[in-house]
Amino acid sequence: MPSPSPSAGAPTAVGTADIRTLALVGPAAAGKTLLAEALLQAAGVIGSLGSLERGGTVSDHDPVEKRMQHSLNSALMHLDHAGCRIHLIDTPGAPDFLGQALPALEAVETAAIVINASTGIEPMAQRMMDYAAERQLDRLIIVNRIDAAGADLPALLAQIQATFGRECLPLNLPDEGASKVVDCFYNRDGHSDFGAVSDAHRALVEQVVEVDGDFVERYLNDGDVDASELHAPLEQALREGHLIPVVFTSARTGAGVAELLDVIVRLLPNPTESNPPDFLNGEGPDAVPMHADPDASRHVLAHVFKVTVDPYVGKMGIFRVWQGTVTRDSQLYIGDGRKPFKVGHLFMMQGKDHVEVAQAVPGDIVAVAKVDDIHFDAVLHDAAEDDHIHLKPLAFPEPVHGLAIKPKRHGDEQRMWEVLGKLVAEDPCLKLEHVASTNQTVMYGLGELHLRVLLERLRELHRFEVDTEPPRIAYRETITAPAEGHHRHKKQSGGAGQFGEVFLRVEPLPRGAGFEFVDAVKGGVIPGQFIPAVEKGVREVLAAGAISGHPVVDVKVTVYDGKHHSVDSKEIAFVTAARKAFMVAVREARPIVLEPIVQVEITAPEGALGDITGDLAARRGMVAGTGQASNGDALVRGQAPLSELLDYQNRLNALTAGQGRYTIAMSHYEAVPPTVQHQLVSAFRPHEDD
Repeated sequence: MPSPSPSAGAPTAVGTADIRTLALVGPAAAGKTLLAEALLQAAGVIGSLGSLERGGTVSDHDPVEKRMQHSLNSALMHLDHAGCRIHLIDTPGAPDFLGQALPALEAVETAAIVINASTGIEPMAQRMMDYAAERQLDRLIIVNRIDAAGADLPALLAQIQATFGRECLPLNLPDEGASKVVDCFYNRDGHSDFGAVSDAHRALVEQVVEVDGDFVERYLNDGDVDASELHAPLEQALREGHLIPVVFTSARTGAGVAELLDVIVRLLPNPTESNPPDFLNGEGPDAVPMHADPDASRHVLAHVFKVTVDPYVGKMGIFRVWQGTVTRDSQLYIGDGRKPFKVGHLFMMQGKDHVEVAQAVPGDIVAVAKVDDIHFDAVLHDAAEDDHIHLKPLAFPEPVHGLAIKPKRHGDEQRMWEVLGKLVAEDPCLKLEHVASTNQTVMYGLGELHLRVLLERLRELHRFEVDTEPPRIAYRETITAPAEGHHRHKKQSGGAGQFGEVFLRVEPLPRGAGFEFVDAVKGGVIPGQFIPAVEKGVREVLAAGAISGHPVVDVKVTVYDGKHHSVDSKEIAFVTAARKAFMVAVREARPIVLEPIVQVEITAPEGALGDITGDLAARRGMVAGTGQASNGDALVRGQAPLSELLDYQNRLNALTAGQGRYTIAMSHYEAVPPTVQHQLVSAFRPHEDD
């Protein structure tokens, strides 16, 4: 079967009140991508469902996605239904790709948490529910795959209510063995696989009217309220999180899909009915008033929540319009930039296809291409005085899984940084760093899968090959006792010779104090013009190491004596003499190797707490305390050597069935155990001059 191709026709122009925006979020294997296909098919955008196995879906169009048969990027689609335009974002469900999933919440009114009926509530569902609540989004729970063998839907609904609250109430219920669904909001009568529809209808109406005193009084007096009159209190209940609707679908059979389209159009909020995002004014805490108004008199406010850098198309910025109207030929500023760019072409995305449109009103999600200065999280505006407005930033997980990379071909270093820069522009959870102390370029991501996919994108999309290795640990050397060092450098080669002699003293400084150099030479035994050469020789050892090949820190060096020759003394002679005298002194000063100790915070299910604390202790770590994270998981705080955490996410996955996460932050340096120091010193082969 050929892959479906999205309709290339231009979308029908609609007003803001007729726009709905929805992000499908939740765990991998919940069926989000196939559900998006089913919605597109039901709306007539595609003729038949695409196949994940054959790589024929509208969402998963990236070559790496097709091969792995998993969503790795957020994908944008749009469809028309019942006179409304629905903007739909399909997001990846693996925790390693939160950098793609979380920004989608910045662009929509409703977060639709998709739950697999056969596996129940997974950690990613809880996580996305928490993020959506924090951003004050309307929330909808979609129970997908209701036709799965062995699925216990009543038990799952009870689990949803126990986990997320009693405000999670079904808008429809499965019927006839989950082959279809029946409405519970507008429909008072009939039966479902759960029993009488009237009970679900009554619970919904009672929940909605609670937010409006007038309706409460009517309900108490009349015993019911016509659901068609409840639009305003329903939207209020959704905004306040007083109601989290639950709907049932099977993307495979189509059960509940058409009904879901009706729910989106009839019951979910348009951009004028939702909680506006927190646009902030400079560093102030107060939100900027924002109106979902397309009127040309309103300043344009739009937010770039996704950037793609295609080797052929170039950079594309995808943004949500929140206020004003953007048209072709609009002049827009990027953040605090002083020079506007002209909107030459405006696109709506349909998977990999770009559909050109004439304008975008509040609620629309559109893209501009080939604007080099556009970047993730930028606010686009049409008034220079709005350059201080920004959106409250998302709290992304810290990328801590590192991998050192270098170009496979010598001389490709500059191109490597250019290509990696494109990946960083697309992914807010990818960090790139050149570690001077180890002379490595390290790429940090959210996990092994995250980095593996990025390497595949380097190869497949950018045709760039790299070699990888584990990042080296930034060890340090220091001393623990005072000592002295002396070296005479004398070299004769037939002509002018080299001569320099240096006596110096070393003393330990407090941890973190750095380096102090003191010139205590008397009587000109080392002429003043050679003192900088002495310091240079000392600093060469500071950088290269004296015992293990790692930088020397927290030491005071005092040069107090020496000799020179009126003819043969040269700068190079005193550099060499100082370097060797300093190495002698350090080796006599009871040197130690220091390792970085990091603060670590681990969140995981309560049942894994004992295994985690035991494993941390086995890694030379110390547990400082335990508690409860905001999502109800156990929280472990402690410290551990960075060298023991290089593969920690893999170990944590094994201990927690993939449900644990951790963050690290640099704390301090401590001495390594004697066995580790012996290994490091034995492996060091310092360069010695003749």
